[in-house]
Amino acid sequence: MEKGLTGKQVVICGSRKIEEISILIEKQGGVPLVRPLQGTVFLAEKEVEPDVREFVENGADWVIFTTGIGFETLVDLAAKLGLSDLFFKNIREAKIASRGYKTLSALKKYDLKPHVVDVDGTTKGLALALENVDFSGTRVMVQLHGETAPALTTFLEERGATVKKILPYQHIAPDNEIVDRLIHELQFDKCDAVCFTTATQVHSLFEYAREHKIYTDIVAAFNKKVVAGAVGKVTEAALKDEGIERIVVPEKERMGAMVVELAKYFLI
Repeated sequence: MEKGLTGKQVVICGSRKIEEISILIEKQGGVPLVRPLQGTVFLAEKEVEPDVREFVENGADWVIFTTGIGFETLVDLAAKLGLSDLFFKNIREAKIASRGYKTLSALKKYDLKPHVVDVDGTTKGLALALENVDFSGTRVMVQLHGETAPALTTFLEERGATVKKILPYQHIAPDNEIVDRLIHELQFDKCDAVCFTTATQVHSLFEYAREHKIYTDIVAAFNKKVVAGAVGKVTEAALKDEGIERIVVPEKERMGAMVVELAKYFLI
Protein backbone atom coordinates (compact mmCIF):
# COMPACT_ATOMS: atom_id res chain seq x y z
CA MET A 1 0.00 0.00 0.00
CA GLU A 2 1.38 3.40 -1.00
CA LYS A 3 2.29 5.76 1.83
CA GLY A 4 1.23 9.38 1.46
CA LEU A 5 4.55 10.94 2.38
CA THR A 6 6.79 8.63 0.33
CA GLY A 7 9.76 10.67 -0.89
CA LYS A 8 8.43 13.87 0.71
CA GLN A 9 10.70 16.17 2.72
CA VAL A 10 8.61 17.30 5.70
CA VAL A 11 9.78 20.16 7.91
CA ILE A 12 9.07 20.10 11.67
CA CYS A 13 8.94 23.64 13.11
CA GLY A 14 8.24 22.65 16.70
CA SER A 15 10.75 22.12 19.47
CA ARG A 16 8.76 19.55 21.46
CA LYS A 17 8.24 15.82 20.78
CA ILE A 18 10.58 16.04 17.77
CA GLU A 19 11.58 12.38 17.92
CA GLU A 20 7.95 11.27 18.17
CA ILE A 21 6.76 13.34 15.20
CA SER A 22 9.85 12.34 13.16
CA ILE A 23 8.96 8.67 13.62
CA LEU A 24 5.36 9.36 12.50
CA ILE A 25 6.62 11.10 9.34
CA GLU A 26 9.00 8.20 8.60
CA LYS A 27 6.19 5.66 9.08
CA GLN A 28 4.28 7.52 6.37
CA GLY A 29 7.33 7.26 4.09
CA GLY A 30 8.56 10.82 4.57
CA VAL A 31 11.91 12.37 5.49
CA PRO A 32 11.70 14.65 8.55
CA LEU A 33 13.67 17.91 8.51
CA VAL A 34 13.94 19.46 11.99
CA ARG A 35 13.87 23.26 11.79
CA PRO A 36 12.64 24.57 15.18
CA LEU A 37 11.20 28.06 14.77
CA GLN A 38 9.92 28.63 18.29
CA GLY A 39 13.16 29.50 20.01
CA THR A 40 13.22 29.03 23.75
CA VAL A 41 10.17 29.55 25.94
CA PHE A 42 10.99 30.64 29.47
CA LEU A 43 8.99 31.37 32.59
CA ALA A 44 9.35 35.12 33.16
CA GLU A 45 8.52 34.90 36.86
CA LYS A 46 10.56 37.88 38.06
CA GLU A 47 9.29 40.07 35.23
CA VAL A 48 5.67 39.13 35.90
CA GLU A 49 5.66 39.44 39.70
CA PRO A 50 5.10 43.26 39.69
CA ASP A 51 2.18 42.78 37.24
CA VAL A 52 0.54 40.21 39.50
CA ARG A 53 0.96 42.48 42.53
CA GLU A 54 -0.53 45.40 40.59
CA PHE A 55 -3.53 43.30 39.55
CA VAL A 56 -4.06 42.16 43.14
CA GLU A 57 -3.85 45.76 44.35
CA ASN A 58 -5.98 47.45 41.70
CA GLY A 59 -8.12 44.72 40.10
CA ALA A 60 -9.72 45.13 36.68
CA ASP A 61 -13.16 45.41 35.08
CA TRP A 62 -12.41 42.58 32.64
CA VAL A 63 -9.89 39.75 32.76
CA ILE A 64 -9.07 37.88 29.57
CA PHE A 65 -7.27 34.53 29.68
CA THR A 66 -5.85 33.14 26.44
CA THR A 67 -4.04 29.94 27.51
CA GLY A 68 -4.66 27.35 30.20
CA ILE A 69 -0.99 27.03 31.12
CA GLY A 70 -0.62 30.82 31.36
CA PHE A 71 -3.63 31.08 33.70
CA GLU A 72 -2.32 28.18 35.86
CA THR A 73 1.10 29.86 36.03
CA LEU A 74 -0.46 33.09 37.35
CA VAL A 75 -2.39 31.06 39.92
CA ASP A 76 0.85 29.40 41.08
CA LEU A 77 2.72 32.70 41.19
CA ALA A 78 -0.05 34.38 43.23
CA ALA A 79 0.15 31.44 45.66
CA LYS A 80 3.95 31.81 45.97
CA LEU A 81 3.49 35.48 46.77
CA GLY A 82 0.82 34.67 49.38
CA LEU A 83 -1.78 36.58 47.34
CA SER A 84 -4.12 33.77 46.23
CA ASP A 85 -7.22 35.02 48.05
CA LEU A 86 -6.99 38.55 46.67
CA PHE A 87 -6.01 37.26 43.23
CA PHE A 88 -9.14 35.08 42.95
CA LYS A 89 -11.32 37.76 44.59
CA ASN A 90 -10.37 40.24 41.87
CA ILE A 91 -10.97 37.69 39.13
CA ARG A 92 -14.42 36.85 40.49
CA GLU A 93 -15.33 40.54 40.77
CA ALA A 94 -14.34 41.13 37.13
CA LYS A 95 -16.00 39.92 33.95
CA ILE A 96 -14.07 37.00 32.49
CA ALA A 97 -13.36 36.22 28.83
CA SER A 98 -11.66 33.00 27.76
CA ARG A 99 -9.97 31.71 24.59
CA GLY A 100 -9.46 28.03 23.85
CA TYR A 101 -10.76 24.80 25.35
CA LYS A 102 -7.70 24.30 27.58
CA THR A 103 -8.22 27.73 29.13
CA LEU A 104 -11.89 26.95 29.72
CA SER A 105 -10.94 23.67 31.43
CA ALA A 106 -8.40 25.44 33.65
CA LEU A 107 -10.95 28.06 34.70
CA LYS A 108 -13.55 25.39 35.49
CA LYS A 109 -11.11 23.74 37.92
CA TYR A 110 -11.41 26.89 40.06
CA ASP A 111 -15.15 27.28 39.49
CA LEU A 112 -14.63 30.37 37.34
CA LYS A 113 -17.30 30.90 34.70
CA PRO A 114 -16.45 33.16 31.75
CA HIS A 115 -18.96 35.78 30.62
CA VAL A 116 -17.60 35.46 27.07
CA VAL A 117 -15.82 32.63 25.24
CA ASP A 118 -14.30 32.55 21.77
CA VAL A 119 -16.33 31.25 18.84
CA ASP A 120 -13.58 29.08 17.30
CA GLY A 121 -10.56 28.75 19.60
CA THR A 122 -8.70 31.74 18.09
CA THR A 123 -7.90 35.25 19.31
CA LYS A 124 -9.89 36.57 16.35
CA GLY A 125 -12.81 34.43 17.47
CA LEU A 126 -12.54 35.92 20.94
CA ALA A 127 -12.56 39.45 19.51
CA LEU A 128 -15.65 38.51 17.51
CA ALA A 129 -17.38 37.28 20.67
CA LEU A 130 -16.49 40.57 22.40
CA GLU A 131 -17.58 42.76 19.49
CA ASN A 132 -20.75 44.05 21.13
CA VAL A 133 -19.17 44.74 24.52
CA ASP A 134 -18.79 48.40 25.53
CA PHE A 135 -15.25 48.76 26.86
CA SER A 136 -15.43 52.55 27.31
CA GLY A 137 -13.45 53.54 30.40
CA THR A 138 -12.79 49.94 31.45
CA ARG A 139 -9.58 48.40 32.74
CA VAL A 140 -8.76 45.10 31.06
CA MET A 141 -6.11 42.61 32.19
CA VAL A 142 -5.06 40.28 29.36
CA GLN A 143 -3.01 37.14 30.03
CA LEU A 144 -0.94 36.22 26.99
CA HIS A 145 1.52 33.44 26.22
CA GLY A 146 4.83 34.60 24.84
CA GLU A 147 3.47 37.11 22.33
CA THR A 148 2.01 40.56 22.75
CA ALA A 149 -1.11 39.97 20.55
CA PRO A 150 -1.21 43.48 19.03
CA ALA A 151 -4.46 42.79 17.16
CA LEU A 152 -6.36 41.96 20.37
CA THR A 153 -4.81 44.92 22.18
CA THR A 154 -5.78 47.28 19.36
CA PHE A 155 -9.30 45.83 19.29
CA LEU A 156 -9.75 46.56 23.01
CA GLU A 157 -8.11 49.99 22.98
CA GLU A 158 -10.16 51.14 19.98
CA ARG A 159 -13.25 50.37 22.06
CA GLY A 160 -12.08 52.53 24.95
CA ALA A 161 -10.28 50.03 27.20
CA THR A 162 -7.07 50.57 29.14
CA VAL A 163 -5.18 47.33 28.59
CA LYS A 164 -2.69 45.74 30.97
CA LYS A 165 -0.90 42.72 29.47
CA ILE A 166 0.63 39.93 31.55
CA LEU A 167 2.98 37.48 29.83
CA PRO A 168 3.97 34.72 32.28
CA TYR A 169 5.90 33.01 29.47
CA GLN A 170 8.12 34.74 26.94
CA HIS A 171 9.85 33.58 23.77
CA ILE A 172 13.43 33.98 22.67
CA ALA A 173 13.68 34.27 18.89
CA PRO A 174 14.83 31.16 16.97
CA ASP A 175 18.36 30.77 15.66
CA ASN A 176 18.81 32.85 12.49
CA GLU A 177 20.82 30.04 10.86
CA ILE A 178 17.85 27.68 11.21
CA VAL A 179 15.42 30.21 9.73
CA ASP A 180 17.88 30.93 6.90
CA ARG A 181 18.13 27.25 6.11
CA LEU A 182 14.34 26.84 5.98
CA ILE A 183 13.99 29.95 3.81
CA HIS A 184 16.52 28.43 1.38
CA GLU A 185 14.61 25.13 1.34
CA LEU A 186 11.34 26.93 0.63
CA GLN A 187 12.83 29.01 -2.17
CA PHE A 188 14.70 26.20 -3.91
CA ASP A 189 12.20 23.32 -3.72
CA LYS A 190 14.08 21.44 -0.99
CA CYS A 191 10.95 20.63 1.03
CA ASP A 192 7.40 19.51 0.26
CA ALA A 193 5.54 20.34 3.47
CA VAL A 194 6.06 22.39 6.63
CA CYS A 195 4.41 21.40 9.93
CA PHE A 196 3.58 24.32 12.22
CA THR A 197 2.50 23.50 15.78
CA THR A 198 2.06 27.04 17.15
CA ALA A 199 1.23 30.49 15.78
CA THR A 200 4.57 31.67 17.20
CA GLN A 201 6.41 29.53 14.65
CA VAL A 202 4.37 31.09 11.83
CA HIS A 203 5.13 34.60 13.06
CA SER A 204 8.86 33.82 13.42
CA LEU A 205 9.13 32.66 9.80
CA PHE A 206 7.13 35.43 8.17
CA GLU A 207 8.59 38.26 10.27
CA TYR A 208 12.05 37.05 9.24
CA ALA A 209 10.90 36.96 5.60
CA ARG A 210 9.60 40.54 5.88
CA GLU A 211 12.85 41.77 7.40
CA HIS A 212 14.83 40.19 4.56
CA LYS A 213 12.51 41.49 1.81
CA ILE A 214 11.46 38.00 0.64
CA TYR A 215 7.99 37.87 2.17
CA THR A 216 6.22 37.66 -1.22
CA ASP A 217 8.52 34.83 -2.33
CA ILE A 218 7.80 32.77 0.78
CA VAL A 219 4.03 33.24 0.52
CA ALA A 220 4.24 32.22 -3.14
CA ALA A 221 6.30 29.13 -2.24
CA PHE A 222 3.52 27.93 0.06
CA ASN A 223 0.67 28.76 -2.27
CA LYS A 224 2.29 27.17 -5.33
CA LYS A 225 4.53 24.32 -4.15
CA VAL A 226 4.88 23.67 -0.41
CA VAL A 227 1.98 22.43 1.72
CA ALA A 228 1.49 24.07 5.12
CA GLY A 229 0.34 21.81 7.94
CA ALA A 230 -1.27 23.43 11.02
CA VAL A 231 -1.88 21.54 14.24
CA GLY A 232 -5.08 23.47 14.99
CA LYS A 233 -7.27 26.51 14.41
CA VAL A 234 -5.04 29.11 16.07
CA THR A 235 -2.04 28.09 13.97
CA GLU A 236 -4.26 27.89 10.86
CA ALA A 237 -5.54 31.43 11.52
CA ALA A 238 -1.95 32.72 11.80
CA LEU A 239 -1.12 31.17 8.40
CA LYS A 240 -4.26 32.61 6.82
CA ASP A 241 -3.31 36.05 8.17
CA GLU A 242 -0.07 35.74 6.19
CA GLY A 243 -1.95 34.98 2.99
CA ILE A 244 -1.41 31.21 2.95
CA GLU A 245 -4.32 29.57 1.15
CA ARG A 246 -3.44 25.86 1.14
CA ILE A 247 -3.41 24.57 4.71
CA VAL A 248 -3.92 21.02 5.98
CA VAL A 249 -5.54 20.95 9.45
CA PRO A 250 -6.63 17.85 11.39
CA GLU A 251 -10.01 17.68 13.14
CA LYS A 252 -8.27 16.74 16.39
CA GLU A 253 -5.58 19.23 17.43
CA ARG A 254 -2.78 16.70 17.67
CA MET A 255 0.61 16.51 15.92
CA GLY A 256 0.06 12.87 14.95
CA ALA A 257 -3.29 13.71 13.39
CA MET A 258 -1.64 16.52 11.40
CA VAL A 259 0.92 14.09 9.93
CA VAL A 260 -1.85 11.64 8.99
CA GLU A 261 -3.83 14.43 7.30
CA LEU A 262 -0.75 15.51 5.34
CA ALA A 263 -0.24 11.94 4.17
CA LYS A 264 -3.88 11.79 3.02
CA TYR A 265 -3.48 15.11 1.22
CA PHE A 266 -0.54 13.86 -0.85
CA LEU A 267 -2.42 10.71 -1.81
CA ILE A 268 -5.27 12.65 -3.40
